Amino acid sequence: MEKTSFLISLAVASCLAWGARSFGLSSELVHRFSDEARTVAASRGGCGRFPVRRSEEYYRMLARSDIRRLGARYQMLFPSEGSEAVSLGNDFGWLHYTWINIGTPNVSFLVALDAGSDLLWIPCDCIQCAPLSGYHGSLDKDLGLYNPAESRTSRYLSCSHELCSLRSSCGNLKQHCPYNIKYYSENTSSSGLLVEDILHLASTEDRASVQASVIIGCGRKQSGGYLDGIAPDGLLGLGFGDISVPSFLARNGLIQNSFSLCFRDDNSGRLLFGDEGLSSQQSTPFVPLDGKYITYIIAVESLCIGSQCPGKTSFHALVDSGSSFTFLPDNVYKRVTMEFDTQVNVSRLATDNESPWEYCYEASPLGMPAVPTVKLIFGGNKSFTAVNPIFLVYDNEGELTAFCLALQSSQETLGTIGQNFMTGYHMVFDRENLKLGWSQSDCRDLDNTRRMPLSSPPHNRPENPLPTNEQHSSPNTHAVSPVVAGRAPLANSTSVSKLIDAWYCLLLLLTQLAVFAIG
Repeated sequence: MEKTSFLISLAVASCLAWGARSFGLSSELVHRFSDEARTVAASRGGCGRFPVRRSEEYYRMLARSDIRRLGARYQMLFPSEGSEAVSLGNDFGWLHYTWINIGTPNVSFLVALDAGSDLLWIPCDCIQCAPLSGYHGSLDKDLGLYNPAESRTSRYLSCSHELCSLRSSCGNLKQHCPYNIKYYSENTSSSGLLVEDILHLASTEDRASVQASVIIGCGRKQSGGYLDGIAPDGLLGLGFGDISVPSFLARNGLIQNSFSLCFRDDNSGRLLFGDEGLSSQQSTPFVPLDGKYITYIIAVESLCIGSQCPGKTSFHALVDSGSSFTFLPDNVYKRVTMEFDTQVNVSRLATDNESPWEYCYEASPLGMPAVPTVKLIFGGNKSFTAVNPIFLVYDNEGELTAFCLALQSSQETLGTIGQNFMTGYHMVFDRENLKLGWSQSDCRDLDNTRRMPLSSPPHNRPENPLPTNEQHSSPNTHAVSPVVAGRAPLANSTSVSKLIDAWYCLLLLLTQLAVFAIG
């Protein structure tokens, strides 16, 4: 009560001073822990909590205040089902997948993680989709099928929407916006309609539930590898594009514009939105394509085998979690594999056209021969050593028989750093600072929480909904305050001045009471 009276007294004093003002505007600034504030509080019969200036408690209270006001919205988020990513081998297609929840009521989907594309799409009102059954041996629940009509929070995007890239194919701007994405794999595509709905997330700090409005592809028709089961329940695009989930979360101010992926050699992993990595991590800048940052491309200065770095092995590479393996431009591939073959002192095996790898060698259950390291060199003396650049081959009895260099040749000039090279690393896609960061990790030390299971956070947590797409300003426009935009011309100056006096006092009182309540 004493603090309330103290604040009211400050407000009244300020109003009296304002009423006696000349035509200048000025205001004395009083710090919440200042001697002036302490004196007034004491005169009202209460000191409250006034720490000694520059004491440890003083800085601790200031820091807590800053966190509450400035940092609360910036946190690390993960899908509400858990941050863990899994690889299901032959059952799906050797990619990593994570469970996500979409819509109201929510439906679960096991989506492939793809840093090489932008859109989050899921099977929906299917005309041609992959079968969703037959995976029960690998999964603890059924795959999902999305129906926008069954979600209370869904709405179709119209062709007039700023993120409708196929607007030219619409008959009129009120039609539902279509999408059609062709992927790098031969004849692989997804098409359908764009829908806005809720993606359910959770915070790493306290596992509080967060609802994010994102754009989803209602995938009505898939082709190629998607019909073969590579991503039967959808794909989570993590790219630079405005339509990607990381872009939506960052644009809404919920996370720092960054995310991380971490893959373990036991086929598990982690996905965290807003993760900026460690201060000790290495990094290299992303490279623009035709002057624009449209995907995660890095510049490799050389590729070394053991202590030898063959000449002319520089290339640009796409860092792509949607690729199981690593591809090199053919000219680089030939120089690197020849050097590897020179350093491996065991017999090379003949391989047929069906083998994905060309350089395979004999191995024995009694022991592996020495395998040279494979290292990427970047500018600034930064390096990235593949934790395990080989794949082991076993016979039907589970005995080790061979190992292969896990590199493939590509006729493209752009290489691909796939999941096999990322394994054993905490990979940070820092979109804010346009760089890729990495540090060796077992994926258990990415935050202050324990390793998160595939279980949902408690349902009694308070929700922290994000604004819908219409409630936040477009990234290409400037928001205008309604008060400024609708300001009326001034009337008689005297009456206006008195009205301003009254409003000033009221607003000052409310502001100080609000500061008291927050602090």
